[in-house]
Amino acid sequence: MKVFVTGGTGFTGSRVIPLLLQKGYEVRCLYREKSDRSHLTLPEIEWTLGDVSSLYALSSSMQGTDALVNIASLGFGHADSIISAAKNAGIKRAVFISTTAIFTQLNAGSKIVRVAAETAIQNSGLQYTILRPTMIYGSDRDRNMCRLIRFIRYSPLVPVFGDGNYLQQPTYVDDVAQAILDCLASEKTIGKSYNIAGAHPLTYNQIIDTITNAMSKRTMKIHFPSAPIVGMLKFLERIQLPFPIKAEQVLRLNENKDFSYTQAEKDFNFHPRSFAEGIALEIKQMRMISA
Repeated sequence: MKVFVTGGTGFTGSRVIPLLLQKGYEVRCLYREKSDRSHLTLPEIEWTLGDVSSLYALSSSMQGTDALVNIASLGFGHADSIISAAKNAGIKRAVFISTTAIFTQLNAGSKIVRVAAETAIQNSGLQYTILRPTMIYGSDRDRNMCRLIRFIRYSPLVPVFGDGNYLQQPTYVDDVAQAILDCLASEKTIGKSYNIAGAHPLTYNQIIDTITNAMSKRTMKIHFPSAPIVGMLKFLERIQLPFPIKAEQVLRLNENKDFSYTQAEKDFNFHPRSFAEGIALEIKQMRMISA
C-alpha cells in the first residue's frame, strides 16, 4: 500500500513516516519549497512538491496512492481541498489528525475552522478516522514543553498565571505516531473519531514539579492573577507588539484539558506513556543535543 502524507516534515509527521516505512508501506510525502526535510533522510521516501491549498496540484500529487495520512493542520481552512484531492485521486482510506482544542470553551478563531473541517471529513464519503491528540510534546521541536524545560533550566522562579490547578494531559509524540499506524491498519476505526491523551491528567503545578524533579532542579512557582496578565497581552497584541506568550495561551492554561481515551484503548489498544516517562525522554534528548 502506498500512503500519501501531508505534514510529514513537521514535528509529528517526521516520527510517523519512519514507522510507516518500517511496517512495509510505501510513502509519498508532500513538501513545500521552504520545508525542512533534514529530519527525514530515508532514501525510501518519495517526495512531491506542492501545497495543500492547491486542489489541482494536490490531486495530481496524490495519483497512484492508496491511502491518505493527513497530519497537516486542519486549522487553516484547507480541509475541502484535501478531501476533494483524495477523492479525485481515487483514495478511499484516510486518517486525519485534528485536536482536542475543538472542545475549548474559548472563542478561538481556529475552533470554527477545525470543527467545520471535521464535519467535512465525516460527510466526505471517505473511509476516514479522525484522531484528536491533546498537546503533543516529545523533543526540542515541540512548541510547548521544550520551552518550559529551557526556562526551568535557567530560572529558579517559574511564573504561573492563575492558580495552576487546571488539568492538562499532554500526549507524547511517539504515542501519537503509533496511534496513526494502528488506526490505518484497523478497519474497526473506520468512520470513528478518537480523543487521545497522556496516561493521566495533571495540574499545571504538577507538570512543573514533574519537570523539575526529572531535571533535579529546585524551583519556586510564583502565581500571578490571570485576568490582568490576559488584559496586558491582549493590549500588546492589539498594538502588534511581539511577545512570546499570547493571551489565548494563558486562557487555555486556565481551562481543564483532560480527556478520556477509553474508546481508543478499546478499539486499537491505545496505551500512552505517563508524563513522567515522556518528559524524561524529552529532557534526555535535549541534553544530548546541547552536549
